[in-house]
Amino acid sequence: MFRFLLLPALFVISAHAQTVDTSTLNGKVVCGYQGWFRCEGDGSNNGWHHYAAGKTFEPGHAHIELWPDVSELPKEARVATPFKHANGRGAEVFSSVHPAVVQLHFKWMRDYGIDGAFVQRFAGTTRDKRFREPMDQVLAHCQASAAANGRGLTLMYDLSGIKEDGIQLVIDDWKRLITEKRLDRKGAAYFKHHGKPLVALWGLGFNDRAPMLEEWSRLITFLRDDPEFGGCAIMLGVPYYWRTLDHDCIKDPQLHELIARADIISPWAVGRFGTPKDAASRGEKYLKPDIAWCAEHKLDYLPVLFPGFSWTNLSKSRNQEAKFDAIPRKGGEFLWNQGLAAKQAGAQMLYVAMFDELDEGTAIFKTDNHPPVGESRFLAEPDLSNDHYLWLTGMLGKLLRGEAAEAMPKR
Repeated sequence: MFRFLLLPALFVISAHAQTVDTSTLNGKVVCGYQGWFRCEGDGSNNGWHHYAAGKTFEPGHAHIELWPDVSELPKEARVATPFKHANGRGAEVFSSVHPAVVQLHFKWMRDYGIDGAFVQRFAGTTRDKRFREPMDQVLAHCQASAAANGRGLTLMYDLSGIKEDGIQLVIDDWKRLITEKRLDRKGAAYFKHHGKPLVALWGLGFNDRAPMLEEWSRLITFLRDDPEFGGCAIMLGVPYYWRTLDHDCIKDPQLHELIARADIISPWAVGRFGTPKDAASRGEKYLKPDIAWCAEHKLDYLPVLFPGFSWTNLSKSRNQEAKFDAIPRKGGEFLWNQGLAAKQAGAQMLYVAMFDELDEGTAIFKTDNHPPVGESRFLAEPDLSNDHYLWLTGMLGKLLRGEAAEAMPKR
């Protein structure tokens, strides 16, 4: 599986070793970074968080759909599991709280020309010290690794699952991060937009949760206008059908008033279509009208791309059934067609979901194309190199900037 790794990796390192200009998101390709994987015994006391539920991670009891490639990690950063490869070799994973793990991930971003990451922070877990402290560790590792590798980062609050009081959780957590100097929003590695530190807020306007529009308005006002903790540029993660107020979106026109107060909007595309042909057709029908609305309201537009989707193991753990490989990757054709449609529609920036999302099968970092065998089934594309989607994501950045042809590249 490493047969294509050496030469492309060396070429990309030499071509993309420079430091990213973090003064703007324009011209950038960035990835969502979950950083939520924990292992039993890693010091976080979170068990096998996101690998499985609780303290049991074994064949038949897993949440992840892709198996991470940990071959480049030092021995002390690899964690043994009960899973076995076909040759009987024990399969290993990683914990996101280990600094060497995050350092390697940001090195990969540098090596393949990915400009940086939106580091996910889940608002609902900030109230619980057991989960907040490991998230603080991951954030610290991300800041250090972004700086060391010349990449950018932005903090993204995911507000999924919170109630009305959850908005105050975000405000309190933001204040704590700033006052305790856990977040360097003015540092060289932190993304700015229009001269202001960029903070992302995800989950506004979806119809599967309480709208809380007044609470969202209060949070936007705080981050924009507070004399001590404000002064931020704001990205809002919104439903895919935000402009037409249907399908996955609430039907309240007030949503448009809130969106117009942001600097960037980013409609959530994951799972909204499922074939390369569907991806290619999105530009005329959705992206161009979206971008025109944004231009009229002086907003920037950050389309979300995703390589594929599958969550059979996670669904099984919830006593549900889900089709394996529900949205096939097609060797990258699905992802490339989305990026091309966005470029042709006039997008100036791209967000790839996600860098390390193993649970839903959307990860673009190095995964094992010869994963463990047995009761749990894992996605693999054995004809591809383990870095294929890192390379392709970097090529999407070149496409965005007019440095690559529109035809899907070949290695």
